Amino acid sequence: MVTRIALYIVAALLIAAHFLRLGNMVAVALCLATPLLFLVRRRWSLMLLQGLAYVAGVIWLATTWQIVHMRMAFDQPWLRAAAILVVVAAVTALAGVLLRSHSLQLRYR
Repeated sequence: MVTRIALYIVAALLIAAHFLRLGNMVAVALCLATPLLFLVRRRWSLMLLQGLAYVAGVIWLATTWQIVHMRMAFDQPWLRAAAILVVVAAVTALAGVLLRSHSLQLRYR
């Protein structure tokens, strides 16, 4: 259970860094605050955390799309950047999927 929560925290830090790069400090603060929802032992908090992980995964995929198109337009290499960002999106989505574990479901009723 600790590793599932730790992976989620890493995903939250990564998406916070993304928003920091964009200069969106409100989104950074929200991303850094979301793991605090693990302290709320309610079913809705776990579902919200899952949903936010999935949304973050979609944000990473959209960012991948933008960066690949920008690099292609400037005739720069894009494959490595795409691979890295797709892996980050997959890890972020995996953090959401892992929150569906039986042990966490029992803890958040």
